[in-house]
Amino acid sequence: MNRSSLTILVVEDHPTIARQVVDFLEGLKWQADHAASGALAIQLATREAYDVVLLDLNLPDIDGLEVCRAIKAGAPRNVPVLMLTARDAFEDKARGFKQGADDYLTKPFDLRELALRCEALARRGQLHLSRELQLGALTLQLNDKRVLCEGAPVPLTQTGFAILLMLCTAYPHAVSRSALVHDLWGAHPPDSDALKSHIYVLRKQLEQAGAPASVVTIPQLGYRLELAPGQHV
Repeated sequence: MNRSSLTILVVEDHPTIARQVVDFLEGLKWQADHAASGALAIQLATREAYDVVLLDLNLPDIDGLEVCRAIKAGAPRNVPVLMLTARDAFEDKARGFKQGADDYLTKPFDLRELALRCEALARRGQLHLSRELQLGALTLQLNDKRVLCEGAPVPLTQTGFAILLMLCTAYPHAVSRSALVHDLWGAHPPDSDALKSHIYVLRKQLEQAGAPASVVTIPQLGYRLELAPGQHV
């Protein structure tokens, strides 16, 4: 997936904010449609196939939570919804996620972070369509649990594939150690050095295959995938 491929629906009734977001996205060569009301948002999102919906909670006609639920129920595919709101209480976030929101960004926000979150959500949504994830020279084939680097197979262990999939899906963000442990082993993780050992093996396998990507340790947090210079998402 590259930046020029994204189609975004911006649902925002504040004209200045809407214009800033749309102009920024179009500056990235993305296609951005705008809806200033919940009714129009539902109409567009259930008719068109968007990569991501940016949804303000405070709309003039329909509550954003209701709009989110309607979009999730009626969209032609499982479109990721990123909620944009000034409501930052835990209860508000919990209600949003219960209605189907995939991510949450509190106003005011950095437009660059907004773009990164859109890319991550779009990759996540793409998994449900093609069962294949493309990130730079790497291709992850989910059905076969295979990794290709510019078409050549990269031999990974089953655990290495699972780790790489989480890192690719979250890219360019980091994945916490606790999230990796829970995804790999659930409530019964092995000893404390197991994840570190699997990360070491994954790094070596990527390096031996000449893959232009590496696993970087983020102190006190977890791990992040880093692409070599010149690699395009």
